[in-house]
Amino acid sequence: MSRIGKLPITLPEGVKIHVSESNLVTVKGKLGTLEQQVDPKITLKVEGNILTVERHSEERDDRSKHGLYRALLANMVKGVNEGFTLVQELVGVGYKASGNGQLLELSLGYSHNILMELPDIVKVQTTADKGKNNTIILKSVDKQLLGQVAAKIRSFRRPEPYKGKGIRFAGEEIKKKAGKSAAGQ
Repeated sequence: MSRIGKLPITLPEGVKIHVSESNLVTVKGKLGTLEQQVDPKITLKVEGNILTVERHSEERDDRSKHGLYRALLANMVKGVNEGFTLVQELVGVGYKASGNGQLLELSLGYSHNILMELPDIVKVQTTADKGKNNTIILKSVDKQLLGQVAAKIRSFRRPEPYKGKGIRFAGEEIKKKAGKSAAGQ
């Protein structure tokens, strides 16, 4: 039995879940609505405020999907109830970010600014405090989409290993390399 898959999901107050005949799961909460298509070999049972995920057989494919769909559904329930937040820091001289609605403008040392249009479900906020690194705060109910958007933003200027400049997640440690001058000592 999958350790993750067998854990029940507790539905908080105000979160409603609906499973259609075609295994389309709809989760509604105070922050929004999310949908996920579930494999037909996976059975979902809602009893009161407890959601359980079960599989039909012990095949390798079914075992892997058991934990996967349980994790996806748990993230959907948490997302529509609390939401998810990701914080990224811009480390480098002159690196700036400004958010205007669903448009994020990044100045990352290139000859041009990068404009990125964000999906409607992702909200962006930027801060620029004196003496601190500029930050991008992304909020969404969809954890998958939030991670994809954050990875795309990070791909514009990955942290480099010598000075540590680039876009990094808050609290991320970058292993720094020694450089040329340290090799001769």
